[in-house]
Amino acid sequence: MKRKATAKWNGTGLEGKGSLTSPSGVLNNTPYNFTARFKDEEGKSGTNPEELIAAAHAGCFNMALSFQIAGAGFTADELITEAVVNLDQVDGGFAVTGIELKLTGKVAGMTEEKFMELANAAKAGCPISKLLSAVPITLSAKFVK
Repeated sequence: MKRKATAKWNGTGLEGKGSLTSPSGVLNNTPYNFTARFKDEEGKSGTNPEELIAAAHAGCFNMALSFQIAGAGFTADELITEAVVNLDQVDGGFAVTGIELKLTGKVAGMTEEKFMELANAAKAGCPISKLLSAVPITLSAKFVK
């Protein structure tokens, strides 16, 4: 199985602009540029690679956790994960220095302890977590009864 996306860029790194497109249409000439990446923390001026990594990680983690929960004989009522990719200046450049997964979950009939056990297993086992294992990944969770 292969997944793909196409990036187009014109101009310099500081003043140029680009667009991202994927076959699914989720990204369809979606703009990205220096301002969107390094200055606009609210994300109003376009997307950026770190936002896309965060979305991929949150989605992969939720799906992996839903499989863990199903394997334990339960069904997730709701899983909401916010992934925060930390991009910091390091050694004169920028680097992703960590990722925070902030989970809120509701699973009827499950204990909080079991939920946390499965959430940690999903964090370790999801393909995107494995891909991003070069940086620290933290998990905080709120279990809703």
